[in-house]
Parts: sequence; structure tokens; C-alpha cells
Amino acid sequence: MNHIIMGMLYMELQMDKLQELLTITMEECGELIQACSKAIRCDDFHNNKKLIEEIGDVQCMIDLIHEYDLVSLDEINNRVGVKKQKLKKWSSLYE
Repeated sequence: MNHIIMGMLYMELQMDKLQELLTITMEECGELIQACSKAIRCDDFHNNKKLIEEIGDVQCMIDLIHEYDLVSLDEINNRVGVKKQKLKKWSSLYE
């Protein structure tokens, strides 16, 4: 095969992987939403195995998103700082 076709096949495979990566991330985020909701409904906040499992799954996907170079750690850390400032202003989580 010539280099153009090989390049196109490579790009198609990469797009399939990126789509899979983001699709699984969406699914895992949905499962974390459900675990959070159930923790609230059942008053089960500490040592909640399902919550721990789903947070770990989402963290794994975030790590993979970084490994696939969709975001850098600097970008993530900058955004964490922005979110913390908003929470300090608009919530009681940071005092």
C-alpha cells in the first residue's frame, strides 16, 4: 500500500480509538452520577464501595484521555484551580 492509504487507515483507526475513549468516558461518568445519586438517597457517604468503584473508573478514563494527548496535565490542573475558586465563592465546600 502506498503511504497515503496507510496514513488514512492510521487516522481512521485513531479516530475509532478516540471515539471509543470518549464514549466509554461518557458511560463511566453516567455510572458515577448514578452512584452519587444512590449515595444521597441511601445516606451512604463513607466507605461506599460503589462510589469508590465509579470514581476509580472515571479517574482511569481521565488518565487515558491524558495519555492519548487530548488534554495536558497543565490544562487539567489549571482548570482544577479555576473550579476551586468558583467553589470557594459559590459553595460551602471550601471555608
